[in-house]
Amino acid sequence: MPRLLAITGSPSAHSRTAVVAVHVLRRLSHAGFETAHLSVRDLPAADLLSARRGEPEIRRALEAVAAADGVVIATPVYKAAYTGLLKAFLDLLPQDGLAGKTVLPLATGGSLAHVLTIDYALRPVLAALGARHVTAGRFVLDSSVERGSGPDRLRPEAELDLFQAVDEFADALRAVAAPALTATP
Repeated sequence: MPRLLAITGSPSAHSRTAVVAVHVLRRLSHAGFETAHLSVRDLPAADLLSARRGEPEIRRALEAVAAADGVVIATPVYKAAYTGLLKAFLDLLPQDGLAGKTVLPLATGGSLAHVLTIDYALRPVLAALGARHVTAGRFVLDSSVERGSGPDRLRPEAELDLFQAVDEFADALRAVAAPALTATP
């Protein structure tokens, strides 16, 4: 069973990006994938910013990326790009840190003016880190994330669009896993 890791790069404790990532993980878990979530904001800031790869929490985070078959990268858009927090973490990965992995890029933001952030800011970094396949990402408007007294949820049209991307990501992961499963004697 493929292992999936969602990495969220929001510095906010009440992140809409995290809500989107949780929806994605729930969908993938129901599809039979083993899932985990890494919120970069929970890593020790001094170790992250000083690139202390050998510190226990940073080392465990990097090992989680290495062990994953698929990675969901989710970030809010700040200043027309992914967050500096996410950048600091991605900079800790080895040059081939995403080699052999299928990656789903996701972004959240307040305006459709930032929809190209995935293709022009995030996708080149993921490719530079050696991602085998970067699937079609999705941009989710902040206004599509409903928060209130009950559980956080996505507006139905946003959820439908997001789940289409998630299903394509899952299909890409299964396509990679299928030859490996049939090659086993």
